[in-house]
Amino acid sequence: MKALVTGATGFIGSHLTEALAARGYDVTVLTRKTSRTGWLEGLKLDYIATDLSDIEASARALRGFDYVFHVAGLTKTVRESDFFRVNTEYTSRLLKVLAEQNPGMKRFIYLSSLAAAGPSLDGRPVGEDSPALPVSTYGRSKLLAEEAVRSYQDRIPATIIRPPAVFGPRDTDFLVMFRMIKKRLFPFWGECSYSMVYVSDLVQGIILAAEHDRALGKTYNLAHQMIYTSTDIAGEISAALGVTPLKIRLPRSLLPVLGFIGQKIDKKGIINRDRVIDFGFTNWTCDTMMAEHDIGFRAKTTLREGIQWTADWYRTHQWI
Repeated sequence: MKALVTGATGFIGSHLTEALAARGYDVTVLTRKTSRTGWLEGLKLDYIATDLSDIEASARALRGFDYVFHVAGLTKTVRESDFFRVNTEYTSRLLKVLAEQNPGMKRFIYLSSLAAAGPSLDGRPVGEDSPALPVSTYGRSKLLAEEAVRSYQDRIPATIIRPPAVFGPRDTDFLVMFRMIKKRLFPFWGECSYSMVYVSDLVQGIILAAEHDRALGKTYNLAHQMIYTSTDIAGEISAALGVTPLKIRLPRSLLPVLGFIGQKIDKKGIINRDRVIDFGFTNWTCDTMMAEHDIGFRAKTTLREGIQWTADWYRTHQWI
């Protein structure tokens, strides 16, 4: 089984690549010349050195793959146009090349995001068939990419995955919260509800979706069945770090200001003007019953276990 992975050097992509290799897949990864491949060291992989911005130049190298996992994407930027260029346009171009070069492909997996569906506005977890109402530019760019995937459904057998908040070793987004709580600070702008998934559970769900016939043409939410509050999450991080943080109450009206400041401090950080739009909504939860019914997916890692393992990894690698 030959598999191609984009975004293999990143957080989710590196874990997926490891799991595919361990499962016996013959894995090839797309990497840019500037990519850091440290997470992939020791794995038996083939490499295609190219950029999705010039994927047509490597068209011949994309022949003969049974599975393609498109994990690469842009989650943070200061220019809205970058989201549509990377997440939407590059996905469309990759699909076009694959349709021309890989007529016998078994499955194309697109890693989207719950941001493409948007938050729950009525308090009920968002289902795959719920109207998609993204509230951020990032979410809109991912939804348009999903539409591009569906436009090729007569030529490319595809499955779309929508994870919510993903956490685990190598993640840099939740690292921000770990570092704040380690400093005994817990910014709080009201109780929020979240679906979450530990990275190894997500990876197993992605592979199940790729290999299962019932997943063809479907979109799945992959998350733990439990719903957690922001206080739950902060509490588990606090326990894992052995600290008691000070809860700093902030009005939601201050979020745009924090996004502006965060963007000035770190252009690639999680605190930016687009991301804080998502922070302004209180319910980011999703229903996972379809994935459980169709492909037998059920996340095993509890929030407490995942947070502890993540904290241990951060400590070992001196990230906190």
